[in-house]
Amino acid sequence: MLKTLAFAGPQREIKQKITHLIGAENTTEFYDSYKANGFTKQDVDSLAVWGFNSIRLPMHYNLYTLPIEQETVSGKQTWLEEGFKRTDELLSWCTSNKIYLILDLHATPGGQGKDANISDYDPSKPSLWESTANQDKMVALWEKLATRYKDDPWIGGYDIINEPNWNFSGTNQNGCDEKLNTPLRALQLRITKAIRAIDMNHLVIIEGNCWGNNYNGIFPLWDDNMALSFHKYWNKNDVGSIQKMLDYREKYNVPIWMGEGGENSNVWFQEAINLLESNNIGWAFWPMKKVENTAGITSVNKPASYDTLLEYWEKGGKKPTVSSAKATLMELANNYKLENTVIKYDVIDAMFRQVQTTDTKEYSSHIVPGKIFATDYDLGQNGYAYFDTDVINYDGTKFTKWNKGGVMRNDGVDIEVCSDEVTNGFDVVFIESGEWLQYTIDLVKAQTFDVSIRFFSKKVGGKLFLEDEKGNKLSQNITIPSSGALGKWDTVVLKNVTLKQGTNKVRVHFEKGGFNFNYLEFKEKK
Repeated sequence: MLKTLAFAGPQREIKQKITHLIGAENTTEFYDSYKANGFTKQDVDSLAVWGFNSIRLPMHYNLYTLPIEQETVSGKQTWLEEGFKRTDELLSWCTSNKIYLILDLHATPGGQGKDANISDYDPSKPSLWESTANQDKMVALWEKLATRYKDDPWIGGYDIINEPNWNFSGTNQNGCDEKLNTPLRALQLRITKAIRAIDMNHLVIIEGNCWGNNYNGIFPLWDDNMALSFHKYWNKNDVGSIQKMLDYREKYNVPIWMGEGGENSNVWFQEAINLLESNNIGWAFWPMKKVENTAGITSVNKPASYDTLLEYWEKGGKKPTVSSAKATLMELANNYKLENTVIKYDVIDAMFRQVQTTDTKEYSSHIVPGKIFATDYDLGQNGYAYFDTDVINYDGTKFTKWNKGGVMRNDGVDIEVCSDEVTNGFDVVFIESGEWLQYTIDLVKAQTFDVSIRFFSKKVGGKLFLEDEKGNKLSQNITIPSSGALGKWDTVVLKNVTLKQGTNKVRVHFEKGGFNFNYLEFKEKK
C-alpha cells in the first residue's frame, strides 16, 4: 500500500522503520494525518455518486483496544476511543449517503494468519490461535461493537474475522489443505453467540481458512442470519471459479458474498462483476487508495522525495535528516486527501458501465484540428474501445502485467511515462501487431485532414492505418521509419483523412508493432 513491500510488509514493521527515522512523536503526527486524510466524508460522498452502496471497513484491533502484553491487569480489556470515534464518524457519513457499512476485523489480536502483511502477525508473540487471552480480547471487542451498533440500520453486517490463513493440522502454512478447521469453527461460533446475546439484528459474515476460501469442517452452520464470504483474486472468471460457493448456498440455504477482490485489470473487473451479478452475488473490491496504483479507483501521488526514504529503508546508506524525512511523510499523508489523488475513472467505468454495455465513450474531449494523445483512447471493453493482446492476470503465481508500463490506465494497453517534450506525460509502448486504439471525435461538419503520427522507433518496419469502428479504412497504410534511436521522437503524416459530420470513431490500427506512439495531430486541409 505504501511501496514498502521490499523491506517491510506488516504494519508494525513499517511503523518501526518510520519511528527509527523520525522519532515516536513525529511518527504519531504522521499517522494521525495519514488516518485523517485516508478516508473522509468526501470519499464516502464520492463513492455514492460513483455507484457504490456499501463500504467494507478493514479494522485493526489496536485502534480499539490494547495488545494483551500491554494490559496492566490480566484478563482486563482497555478500550481506546480512537477506533470507535472514527467508526462512528464513518457510519454517520454512510448514513447520510444511504451506504451500508460492513465492519471487517482485518487484523485480529495476535494475528489470524501467517500472511503477516494482512494480519500484522508477529511470530515472536502468540498468535490468535495460540493464545486464549487474544481470543478473549477478540470476543470482547465484538461484544463492544455489537453493543454500540446493535440498533443501527446502516451497519450492513459483522465480518468477524478477515482471511484466516493458519495451519492447524495440515501441511500448508496458510491452511489451504485443512480438512477440519476445528479451532476456526469454534472461535467463529463463540463470537457469533457473544454477538447474538446482544444483537439479534445484524448479519454475521464468516470466512473460511486459506484467505477466506477453505470451508472444510465449518458446516453445519449455527445461526439463521449468516452469510459466507469468499475472496477472489487472480483466477478465471468462469462459473467453475465460484462453483463451490454456489453449492454451499444451495445446500445450506445461506447467502454468499465476494467480500474482497481486485488488484487486476479493468477487463478482469468487468468479467468478475458480470459473473458475480449474473449469479446474484454482491461484491467488494480492494483497495480504495494506494500509492501509485492503476488498479484501484484512486491513486495516491508519491512525493518525489519519497524514493529517498524507500531506498534508505531498503538499502541503508546515508540517513535522511529528521526534518526532511518528516516533511516527505507529511506530504505523503496530505496526498491521501481525495482531492489530491488521481481518480481512476477508467476503473469506475469498467465496474459499472462496462458491465452493462459494450458501448464506448470518450475518455476526454477531443477537439480537431488539434492533438489527440495516444493514451486518451476511449473508455470501453477490450475489442470495442481498444484491442490489446495481453489484458488480464488469471494466474496468481505469475502476476503477469496487463499494462506493462504500469502507469495512467488499468486496461491492457501498455503505457509508460513519456520522454517527448510535447506530451500529456505518457505514451503507448510495447505495441504488438493487430492491436488498435479508438478515439471519439465529434464534428459539426465533414472535414478532411492531414494526420501527423508522433512516434519513436529504433528500427524501420512498424505499420499503421486509420479506420472507423466498422473496419472501413480512413487512410492509406504507412510504414514507420526509424527515428534514429530509442527516445528520439519523430513524425510521419497520413494525408487526406476525411471524417464525417457528427460522431466519428477513429481507430489507429497497428498492422505491425514495434514502436512507441505519443499522439495524433489533425491538421485541416486548406
